[in-house]
Amino acid sequence: MSLAFRVAGRRDVAAAVELLRDDGLGRLRETAPPEVYMSAFAEMMAMPGNRLIVGERDKDILATYQITIIPGVSLSGARRAQIEGVRVASELRSQGIGALLIADAEKRARAAGAVMMQLTMNQDREDARRFYEREGFVASHFGFKKAL
Repeated sequence: MSLAFRVAGRRDVAAAVELLRDDGLGRLRETAPPEVYMSAFAEMMAMPGNRLIVGERDKDILATYQITIIPGVSLSGARRAQIEGVRVASELRSQGIGALLIADAEKRARAAGAVMMQLTMNQDREDARRFYEREGFVASHFGFKKAL
């Protein structure tokens, strides 16, 4: 199955949010009104190196992720690519779309000069963990979060 990945526009935000809602955790977390997501999207687009990406086939958005290029001082001034909000439509999972999505993210990360790609995921997502490990990600660090 092939998908075309591109930077999202305003018209794509609602479809991307629907993909984020397309699982048990997302249904609980993605409850804000549409204007909140549109405001967040506008803020993202104003930041260099921070983009929402959508994967589409026949004008249907079937996958999404956010990529942020993070310049840093550590690792000899290395750039990192952070990916978040990685989703494939639930009815299309396990069909290779996730691998296409990761390949697209890697291509964008390399083009931006990143030396590594990193992500966080909820510990309850065991299928996602296995997927990321198959794609070459290594659980090399402990992650911590603190609600503010």
